Amino acid sequence: MIIVLKQEAKTEDVTRIEKTIEEKGLQVHVSKGENQTIMGLIGDTTKVDPESIEVDPAVEKVMHVSEPYKLANRAFHPEDSVIDVGGVKIGGGHLAVIAGPCSVESKEQVIEIAKAAKAAGANLLRGGAFKPRTSPYAFQGMGSEGLDILVAAKEATGLPIVSELMDAEYLDEFIEKVDLIQIGARNMQNFDLLKKVGKATKKPILLKRGLSATFQEWIMSAEYIMASGNPNVILCERG
Repeated sequence: MIIVLKQEAKTEDVTRIEKTIEEKGLQVHVSKGENQTIMGLIGDTTKVDPESIEVDPAVEKVMHVSEPYKLANRAFHPEDSVIDVGGVKIGGGHLAVIAGPCSVESKEQVIEIAKAAKAAGANLLRGGAFKPRTSPYAFQGMGSEGLDILVAAKEATGLPIVSELMDAEYLDEFIEKVDLIQIGARNMQNFDLLKKVGKATKKPILLKRGLSATFQEWIMSAEYIMASGNPNVILCERG
């Protein structure tokens, strides 16, 4: 359920309505646009009588949201999302080009590629320090050493870093060193990892669509991160 306020609604109106809703045990997500304020209700909306809200002089209308995802729903925030990744804006008409090696293999390799990518117009550097592989015998990445190499490439070029997190064990290190944390296709429905990422940081998350995942499953995975406290999710379609 969403509550659309009138253009002339004041801050005290938002606070009053928000308090009324929260007293019923629901959470309220407030989105303030240029011309209108929208309040999204999260929880058991059967406890709320829409007609009792619509009579409020500050309310324009009350609408039901049929989709199971709420925070990731465009109805909850009609304004374009613009997410800042180390000074590079993504969304709202801003074009971001992410480039770099599939896997980090050496400092020389990554810095050379980072410089070439920047010269070609890229504004973010992608590199895999930890690599999920189909074969257990294939190269699995350099791990923490690979992250340090990416940091060195950032220092050399100024490009913010994008890298894939596979296990919450390394989450603190990623928060410290990586600008955009990638959740790969294979982990799209690793709900424990999604919740931990949402709770631990507000750092932007790049969420790739899982193998054979439906659109709704993908958006619900984004909802896990957002519902845990991190609204900065970027969706990445998988080829």
